[in-house]
Amino acid sequence: MSDLPELAASFTAALQDAGIVVGPDRTRSFARAVTVLAPSTTRELRYCALATLVSERAQIEPFDAIFREVFGAPADRPAQRGQPGDPTRDLLNTVPGRVPGTRPGTADRRPDAGAQSGTAPVPLAASPLDRLADRDFAELSPEELARLSEVMHTLVLRTPTRPSRRRRTAQRGARIDVRRTLSASRRTGGYPLRLRRFVPRTRPRDLVVLCDISGSMEPYARAMLQLLYCASRAAHAEVFTFATRLTRLTPVLRRSGPDDALAQAGRAAPDWSGGTRIADCLAEFNERFGRRGMAHGAVIAIISDGWDTGAPADLATHMARLSRVAYRVVWVNPRTASPRYRPLVAGMAAALPYCDAVVSAHSLAALDDFTAALSAPRRRR
Repeated sequence: MSDLPELAASFTAALQDAGIVVGPDRTRSFARAVTVLAPSTTRELRYCALATLVSERAQIEPFDAIFREVFGAPADRPAQRGQPGDPTRDLLNTVPGRVPGTRPGTADRRPDAGAQSGTAPVPLAASPLDRLADRDFAELSPEELARLSEVMHTLVLRTPTRPSRRRRTAQRGARIDVRRTLSASRRTGGYPLRLRRFVPRTRPRDLVVLCDISGSMEPYARAMLQLLYCASRAAHAEVFTFATRLTRLTPVLRRSGPDDALAQAGRAAPDWSGGTRIADCLAEFNERFGRRGMAHGAVIAIISDGWDTGAPADLATHMARLSRVAYRVVWVNPRTASPRYRPLVAGMAAALPYCDAVVSAHSLAALDDFTAALSAPRRRR
């Protein structure tokens, strides 16, 4: 069978009927092992299943019987190390039945491939999430975007750490903890035989996200809001949207599920899919939230393509003001994914000197650059 979920479900169900306890966690591990290792023969598939589904030596014999019944091929005995069929060999070049240089998971289509290897190749279809990984968010349907939430839940948005006002005891701290030292000296007749020291605790820097929801950014805005809902709770992010006005969406995203949050975000932001006035919205953020401390020492992520109906000089002024109080400014522009992109838009050209990093984040695969830019140390401008 060529469908991975159906393959894992039917095989594990047969093992359950045979008395081998296989829970959802083992089924998930088996499916993940098959996806990562991409076995091209039944012998390689047996190694994946044996490592993830069997927990006792007594289960091996009934496991092999079910394996032969489901896949219609005998479970060959392991080959000696270094010989053909040994799973420790290079899977890209030396696995029997695969053409050297082919990508993992691509079986040899030649009619004599199975005869040369001695085992029948196992055709496996690519995971649907793998097929969506490199596709632009603007090309995905709402159903496909919702499917990506499973992967987005695994992403972690980390920011650099900063010293906290709280402190912890340390043997070689830079400062002496007078209170603990005097308290411990009571046990030695008032003589402080040992100095207690402390170091300040550290905590992650705040993350503030300003997401453009104008007409040109709508497909990417939906994907990024979904990502922020799935991954921002660990980072305690503050989320704002802007087009012609600024809207704070943090309370909406915290109390709703992904689908409800996106729907409420559209209702809470009256200018969804409208025009763009980046300079005015940045000025409002600096006045209402930035001066109150939200932007001080924080990592600021601005998600926008840079199209602005205001004057570029105003945007440069407010970006300079924001960069002076923020720890790091990351601009996310999906248009930069194109190799022919040039910062010819006046708004983007005005903002570039005040950005520490510019990433695209236009697809699931490109989100690695986005998460790395958030956690990188500050760059001296």
